[in-house]
Amino acid sequence: MEGSFVCPRCGNRDPRYLGFKKGETYCRRCLGFTGETVSYEAGRPKNVVLSLGYKLSKEQERLSSIILDNYISGLDTLVYAVCGAGKTELSYKVISYAVSMGQKVGFALPRRDVVIELEDRIKSAFPDLKVVSVYGGHDDDLAGDIVILTTHQLYRYTDYFDLLVMDEVDAFPFKGNDVLQEMFKRSLKGHYVKMSATAGEEDLEEHRKEGKAIVELKTRFHKQPIPVPVYKECIGITKIPYLIHKLRGYSKVGKPSLVFVPTVEQAYEVYQKIRLFCPGGDYVTSQKGDRAAVIARFKKGGYKYLVTTAVLERGVTIKDLQVIVYQSDHPIYDEASLVQIAGRAGRKKDAPKGEVVFLADRNSGPMEKAIKEIRSCNAHLQMLL
Repeated sequence: MEGSFVCPRCGNRDPRYLGFKKGETYCRRCLGFTGETVSYEAGRPKNVVLSLGYKLSKEQERLSSIILDNYISGLDTLVYAVCGAGKTELSYKVISYAVSMGQKVGFALPRRDVVIELEDRIKSAFPDLKVVSVYGGHDDDLAGDIVILTTHQLYRYTDYFDLLVMDEVDAFPFKGNDVLQEMFKRSLKGHYVKMSATAGEEDLEEHRKEGKAIVELKTRFHKQPIPVPVYKECIGITKIPYLIHKLRGYSKVGKPSLVFVPTVEQAYEVYQKIRLFCPGGDYVTSQKGDRAAVIARFKKGGYKYLVTTAVLERGVTIKDLQVIVYQSDHPIYDEASLVQIAGRAGRKKDAPKGEVVFLADRNSGPMEKAIKEIRSCNAHLQMLL
């Protein structure tokens, strides 16, 4: 019977998303997820050496131990930590333990650019382990001691990961995507550590009801406040002259900057309007073929600024970075995305300050909420100091 079919990849049983060919039922909801899959094979215990080159803060050490204890006790954990708190480092202790026990470890993220960014960091932290990254167009090697992958690639790993770390659980395209969330569940053999800088009260309450552990870290690792965004009202085309003025000022003092725009079309348009007045920049979007090379060059100081869409909203840490959100009152920007974007500034211990400008026609609700949330985190820091 049609109603008895359950898709082995995404768990779909809704007849509206089922197709029938040559007497066989197939699922149309996850039809595009095709390719080699991996079967679980028990691994061997390993001696794991963690090489950081720096010390974690006392709070990071304490929370890392809690996460590990939760995992050993068979308890899933949600890590709620502000941007720049060092969420990734909080997972290193439990990753070390799992690999040392011969277990399968995955680290999943919604976006390929962040997977590429994280691969170098994980390889540096675990130099003696085989670390592989898996994302669209990069799937030649699917097995390693640690597999870093986009959530779209989880379909390859049914009932596979003893430990699955998932960062940016609140980010597009994972959030609200039933197919990807079901694939996350089906890839999990053991327990997870989910991480977010912008988990809402609804997310926290859901985890509490399910009996999951919640670990909170509301201060950055360097114990300095998060830069509070400043709202600058600029109506219509007056945004461009102001943008040129700010970029020239940043360039004059040698500070790199990111200009976030709501759409792919605007990234190109804004860049074309400012490039003659502000040389030494470029733009990146999800559709720009050479974006990986452009981003890499920017990180090395090859560009003074980039005009960017949400592709650089997460996973970017650059010294002295300044941030402008162009048309920050656009409907695409909710509180979480604005907090994430603002969190790009002041992430380095030796450069904890930075400017964040919300450039808009009006002061929107999400803008006000984002500023309020950042001030709340800073107030929490002051109570601890």
